[in-house]
Amino acid sequence: MITQALMGLLALVLGLTTLHGSATVYLVYAFAFALGLVSAVDNPTRQAFVHEIVDHKSLHNAISLNSASFNLARLLGPAIAGLMVAAIGSGWVFLVNAVSFGVTIGALMLMRRRELREQVREEGDVRLMDGFRFVRTRPDLVLVVVIIAGVAAFGLNFQITMALMARQEFGLGAAQFGFMSTSLAVGAICGSLMAARRHRATLRAVVVSGIAFGIVTLVIGLSPNYEFMLVMLPLAGGLAMTFTTSTQSFMQIRSEPWVRGRIMGIYTLMLFGGTPFCAALIGVSADMFGARSGLVGGGIGSIVWTVIAVMIYLRHRARTRPDEPAWRASFTRGR
Repeated sequence: MITQALMGLLALVLGLTTLHGSATVYLVYAFAFALGLVSAVDNPTRQAFVHEIVDHKSLHNAISLNSASFNLARLLGPAIAGLMVAAIGSGWVFLVNAVSFGVTIGALMLMRRRELREQVREEGDVRLMDGFRFVRTRPDLVLVVVIIAGVAAFGLNFQITMALMARQEFGLGAAQFGFMSTSLAVGAICGSLMAARRHRATLRAVVVSGIAFGIVTLVIGLSPNYEFMLVMLPLAGGLAMTFTTSTQSFMQIRSEPWVRGRIMGIYTLMLFGGTPFCAALIGVSADMFGARSGLVGGGIGSIVWTVIAVMIYLRHRARTRPDEPAWRASFTRGR
């Protein structure tokens, strides 16, 4: 509730300064930095909170829905905000955003706290490094963390790559770019609904969705025309949603309650940490080799990174568990 209030306050102040005409680029940088700090606390806390709301039987579906809504907002938010900025101006959009946090705070206040499920907690303080130490003891979590870092850094830069393709490769305007964003969002919605219907998160789902997403991204980068790209974008959106939902669900369900918040902090760090650096590389690559290079390179990078991570994981398991011949079959079955 505190983090939601702080984010709403940031949006409110930025909206008022924008309407007043006193907003500067450095002020926007400062607000973005502050929002990042608050989000670093809000994201893992909100994700771990799911375990206190539902019972174990419904846990995976609840995590999937929570992850789907979060990642869907990442895709839909920029598209809707762009339309609203064109209609009413950026200042009013920030104010609308501030009001939306009030809805969230109200929903939290209306929750019946006596019905929440108490979680087992470790005595003493649990630090972020404790989360990393826990992950190191679990090869399956190490694999998922590594895959998240690579696929997120290489492939999850849709806002940049789509804009570059629309403008540089096909010479399109804002209207066509809006159709591209809508097409991507439609796929994301379908992907979120499919992910929520899965009964459990598996390594197979993480690996297959990561590789499939890389392949589709590569194909989009080779699109011969705008129409072909428009058809492929829903598939990319659906696979992106499947990947992010599967990874988040897997890490939450496979972690212990006392360290779950720190584990989700690591997840957030890997999901968002590498994206800004690769976004800069995509911009440089687009200037040097054309807009397609960002998508093609991102797709190849996602595929190669995931395959190498899986090969290292398999080699490690074969070396550390030579007396367990059934583990390879269980991995391929998705357990």
